[in-house]
Amino acid sequence: MTYDVLATNTGCINFAPASEAEEILQNVRTIITTPKFSVPLDRDFGIDCSVLDRPMPVAQAQLASDIITAIKEYEPRVVVTGITYEATDDGNLKPKVQVSINEES
Repeated sequence: MTYDVLATNTGCINFAPASEAEEILQNVRTIITTPKFSVPLDRDFGIDCSVLDRPMPVAQAQLASDIITAIKEYEPRVVVTGITYEATDDGNLKPKVQVSINEES
């Protein structure tokens, strides 16, 4: 089964998710909404936001690579199957990551 995870910060963490899938998707959302270098004890956690000042095609390519690498490292229970982007009128670029949960996890 494939799930879509939009890079929006909900502001709340569910410490008792109802299912393993909900926990995994919450973890993916946390990974893609956390700027790299912002977690004191793990500076590599998250996504490198410095690419967002580059031209849109370059930023999208570098961001996709960074997202895939970070998810592989921090949430190995999923496989990234696709990444699309939603651009807002004010120039924000929000990735939507499609993931598939590994059955053997």
